[in-house]
Amino acid sequence: MRVAIASALRSYTANREHVSASGATVDELLRDLDASFPGIRFRVVDEQERIRVHIRIFVNRELADLKRALAEGDDVQILCALSGG
Repeated sequence: MRVAIASALRSYTANREHVSASGATVDELLRDLDASFPGIRFRVVDEQERIRVHIRIFVNRELADLKRALAEGDDVQILCALSGG
C-alpha cells in the first residue's frame, strides 16, 4: 500500500514523499518499511513499543495505533508534530 511520509522522516526514504509497504497491521507495515528504509521504525516507535508522542499515524484519515488492521488499498500517512519555542 501507499504510505505518505512526513517531511521530517524523508531522510530515511531518500526524500521520497510516498513509499510502498505491506502488512496486516500498522506494526507490520512499519516493520516492512524498516526493512526497506533502516532506522525509520525507531523514529516512529519507542523502546516500549508505543508510537512516539510527536508522531501520528492515520489510516484512511482516521488516527490509528500499532494494532490497527490494514487492507489492500488503505491510505496510510505518518505525520510528525512540529515543536519549538
